[in-house]
Amino acid sequence: MKTPFMLFAFIGLVAGIRGAETSSPRLNILFVFADDWGRYAGAYRGLDGRPTINDVIQTPHVDRVAREGVVFKNAFVNAPSCTPCRSSLLSGRHFFQTGRGAILQGAVWDATIPTFPLLLREHGYHIGKSHKVWSPGTPADAGFGGQAYAYQRAGVGSNNFSENVTADIARGSSLADARARITAEVRANFGDFLAARKPGQPWLYWMGTTTTHRTWIKGSGKKLWGIEPDQLKGKLPSFLPDVPEVREDVADYLGECQAVDAYVGALLQSLEEAGELEHTLIVLSGDHGMPGVPLGKCNLNDFGTAVPLIMRYPGAKPARVIEDLVSLPDLMPTFLEIGRVPPPQGLYGVSLLPLLNSDQQGRIDASRNAIISGRERHVGAAREGNLPYPMRSIRTRDFLYIRNFAPERWPMGAPLQAATAQPDFALIDENTRAAYPDMDASPTKTWLIAHGAYPEWKKHYELAFAKRPAEELYELKSDPDQVKNLASDPAFTKERRALSEQLMATLQAAGDPRLMGDGGTFDRSPYSDPEDNNAPKSGKAAKKKKS
Repeated sequence: MKTPFMLFAFIGLVAGIRGAETSSPRLNILFVFADDWGRYAGAYRGLDGRPTINDVIQTPHVDRVAREGVVFKNAFVNAPSCTPCRSSLLSGRHFFQTGRGAILQGAVWDATIPTFPLLLREHGYHIGKSHKVWSPGTPADAGFGGQAYAYQRAGVGSNNFSENVTADIARGSSLADARARITAEVRANFGDFLAARKPGQPWLYWMGTTTTHRTWIKGSGKKLWGIEPDQLKGKLPSFLPDVPEVREDVADYLGECQAVDAYVGALLQSLEEAGELEHTLIVLSGDHGMPGVPLGKCNLNDFGTAVPLIMRYPGAKPARVIEDLVSLPDLMPTFLEIGRVPPPQGLYGVSLLPLLNSDQQGRIDASRNAIISGRERHVGAAREGNLPYPMRSIRTRDFLYIRNFAPERWPMGAPLQAATAQPDFALIDENTRAAYPDMDASPTKTWLIAHGAYPEWKKHYELAFAKRPAEELYELKSDPDQVKNLASDPAFTKERRALSEQLMATLQAAGDPRLMGDGGTFDRSPYSDPEDNNAPKSGKAAKKKKS
């Protein structure tokens, strides 16, 4: 139910949109949204007040956008899984309000749900995308009009940076030339998009690279980007084993993040050459945390839900760090307000323009004090009937509370062949998809499975794969890595109960199917149906099945 304030605010927004239709031109929107890009960029270095992975990464182009714009320190996804996150982002709703868009495996788009790209197009915007928008799912990229507005004639090599650059070098190319070929492709696709618009027409361009999605070339972080794995010593979160194999894996991932930075640089160059930079809102983000590691992708801890969000808004006060809790569904009403498009009913997201227009930093809007996240079915475990691992969380400035609705299930999927898939572990990386399938196959996953029985690594293994209690509670100040569960600690009973009640009330009000009726909607058909292996894929999915 809308409050009088919300109603008047909505009326005022619509009136403002109508009144401004014939005034200043509407801003363009450049949206770089990288698959599996967690909160890793130089712009985040030092913001946690302790050594982190961001001490190692070098992202000069992303950092430029941050200097000339705003860094959101506490931005989170609504679901740490590719498809449901994107369903939420495109619609401005909770992921669980998007029908079969709430799951990954077997997702089907509900065409009755309004999305910001198509609404902007209806109101005069030229829209286009390169690579992944909404996938895996059927139809692929449905919320963007499928492939009707795709601009990737120059190629999709930027989806697999380390693979393609390594192949070019093997054919005799220099590293510099191989990099240049990929960034030239990015510029060419964007150039085709700009050339297709009408004179003076505002535009929305979505660059959805999947290069940060596994897999990538082992050792590429050092070979292609000069990232020394040992630079990460003492900087990994406590739930990642600080061993050479894991450090190399993280370094390789950071290399792909730096490839995203190179793409941002190519797009900025094109914007400046076109004279469009000062008339374009630039937004950089990703759809969840690092894949193939404990507490990352598919987990509701910050390592899984925290993402970069950096915005350059022409005319706004630059070089600010905003600490308000924000969520990616906030982007839909933000983009609509930029485009002077009336928002549809039922949005969870709230426009970020008041924060962008403010000259303050730190905490600005006291009402932005909690973030809701969750997940249902990701890849699933076929031998368990593809049952999801239902989780919801509420994240405040001081605590993270997680509710696991089916603690008897495996959070990363069933062990299956973990002990027998490849006994010598020599070639286990891809085979680990058979064990705990909701964690991507990776060298880190391989190492954990191989060393889980060792006493010194048992805790890391359990944090990654073991069953979890129904409730989890983490105090962020004393436990920033969120590894000490206080849910059963009597000293925190008051906080646990208050957060549980707040979370359940919010979910009830939003009509979360996990709380409606018997709570089993997501456990039954059509949500539990086998995946359609003939469904179209995009991005790295075109090369190898990705989740």
